[in-house]
Amino acid sequence: MAKSKEVFICQNCGASSPKWQGQCAGCGEWNTLLAEVQSARPRSGRAGAKGARADASTTLSAQASHEQPRLATGSAELDRVLGGGLVPGSVTLIGGDPGIGKSTLMLQAAAALNPLGTVLYATGEESLKQVALRARRLGLEAAACRLVAETCVETIVAAATELRARALIVDSIQTMYSERIEAAPGAVSQLRECTAELVRFAKTVGTAVLLVGHVTKEGQIAGPRVLEHMVDTVLYFESDTGSRFRVLRSVKNRFGAANEIGVFAMLETGLREVTNPSAIFLSRHKQPVSGSVITVMREGTRSLLIEVQVLADASLGANPRRVSVGIDSNRLTMLLAVAHRHAGLALPGQDIFANVVGGVRLTETAADLAIVMAARSSLRDVPLPNSLIAFGELGLAGEIRPVPFGEERLREAAKHGFKLALVPEANVPKRSPEGMTVRGVTRLAQALEAF
Repeated sequence: MAKSKEVFICQNCGASSPKWQGQCAGCGEWNTLLAEVQSARPRSGRAGAKGARADASTTLSAQASHEQPRLATGSAELDRVLGGGLVPGSVTLIGGDPGIGKSTLMLQAAAALNPLGTVLYATGEESLKQVALRARRLGLEAAACRLVAETCVETIVAAATELRARALIVDSIQTMYSERIEAAPGAVSQLRECTAELVRFAKTVGTAVLLVGHVTKEGQIAGPRVLEHMVDTVLYFESDTGSRFRVLRSVKNRFGAANEIGVFAMLETGLREVTNPSAIFLSRHKQPVSGSVITVMREGTRSLLIEVQVLADASLGANPRRVSVGIDSNRLTMLLAVAHRHAGLALPGQDIFANVVGGVRLTETAADLAIVMAARSSLRDVPLPNSLIAFGELGLAGEIRPVPFGEERLREAAKHGFKLALVPEANVPKRSPEGMTVRGVTRLAQALEAF
């Protein structure tokens, strides 16, 4: 008989403790230790392990020469985020807020993958009737993918093995449990064991596994961070409240570029891909307006044109306000200080409100020049030309530093009809895009005096 013992597992990081304590020694969080019963099972299969490892070894060149083609998911945006499609034997974890469209995307992918081989959709949160109703709403009732309402991971793996499934979708991993662990579904030990079992199945059989994961109130996938290390790809669904557009972002990908994004629109018939996302985030005014500058943001392998807006208004209080949406507040404060020191912008007595149109969040420094130019335009109420784009990193000494992928950004801007670009001197190409004039600058004062 296997002996059982009670241990206390941190629900945040997965660290274990023999006794309860208020603060986790691993991550420092308070009141996250919960009691779980673990069975001390004897390890088996150790005899002859050395010989088995020697027989199973192979050469790197032999494996590199047998590259398997990727599986197309039926969505160009999802394939882009995955790096070109699903890799056989890979494990992908998809997280997002409730109701954002994770199950809808997985059902659409299951219907598109079914012609390539058997697809098993395991649902642990909904009944088969509920999944069928969603398929009817999406117009996928004729899809021949297999459904199973099950929460035991061993049963799901056995069914996928019997069906020789090409792809396995588990919705969601927090509802699964393993018979080898004496804990409730959703516990840290259950999440770890169920994910490990599915990873072993995927690597052994070659089935592509997609896992749907819940997120916490902070927006992170629920469970220990070790789950994200165990899988091959981690994707996050993002959306603003009230917006019908969804952004699928890759934060980890062993088979493609990290930080790649795909843009979808949620319609009554399901998620539809947006092939030109710059048209969503870019709003071209009929007449030039002050405080608005267009810049080019780089996300993965894609260049996006976005509008940066800054409003400068006389402060009515003793402490001027600095409010930013989509821009890091500390970086905005730093940029305003550099503009005051090296360009003479009288901003200390002004309330500054900065916004990125479309709900996008700027995570790179290429928009520094556009933010300062928009602030000066609003302060002096001088509109900038509609045909202008600007990008460049701003240093504390007032210098304009180059940014990566400068030519790709310029080509994307020229594609949308922009005629004038203000960029760092090092980003000026040898041959400008057709119909575009590119001006290089090295100092902030030089850039502001250009217009």
